[in-house]
This record gives sequence, C-alpha cells and structure tokens, in this order.
Amino acid sequence: QVQLVESGGGLVQAGGSLRLSCVASGSTFSIKDMGWYRQAPGKQRELVATITRFGVANYTADSVKGRFTISRDNAKHTTYLQIDNLKPADTAVYYCRGSEASFGLGPPGYWGQGTQVTVSS
Repeated sequence: QVQLVESGGGLVQAGGSLRLSCVASGSTFSIKDMGWYRQAPGKQRELVATITRFGVANYTADSVKGRFTISRDNAKHTTYLQIDNLKPADTAVYYCRGSEASFGLGPPGYWGQGTQVTVSS
C-alpha cells in the first residue's frame, strides 16, 4: 500500500505562486509515474501534468503550459507542482496520483486527499 499526502495549497492573489508537494509513504518502490490533477467546483477532474519515474516531465496541459512545472525528488519520495502566475481559473482542489502501471497513470494506482488552491482576483 502507498499513501500520498498533498500540501502547499492556500489562498493567493492572482499573479502569485505556490508550490504543491505530494509525499509518498509505504511501499513507495512500487510507484512509477506520478501526476497532478485538479478539480474545480462543478467540473470533472482534469489531468494537469505528469512525470516519469526517471524525472522526465512528459505532459503538461495546454491550459497551464508555461505556468505549471512538475518535478520529483525520488530520494525524498516527493513530487512537486510549481504554479506561477496564478489565475482565478486555477481555483480547484489539486490531487496527486501515483501509478504502479508500467507507464502512464492508469490503474493500479493511488490518490492523495487533495489540497485546495483558491485564487482571488
């Protein structure tokens, strides 16, 4: 079993920055690719960014490209999402996901509990 715990969310003004963290514990050796999703009120959860087990950021959603950066520190079992130039449209609960699949974020995998990001205009 793997537990994922996100942190770093909060209330910020438009144009500000945040760094979200996702710390994995338990059988972390089984986790390969990691990713960040977000879910705004009344909307479906959407994939924001993914990173391979080797630290290659291999996907960033067009809506956040140039402002969001995913990274990971395998020694610390932590995945990060740096968010710059925040916009009110970025307001959402942000979730991290870790997958045991050979590639991608498909099952089997794990979700964190989410961290709220609220951006004021």
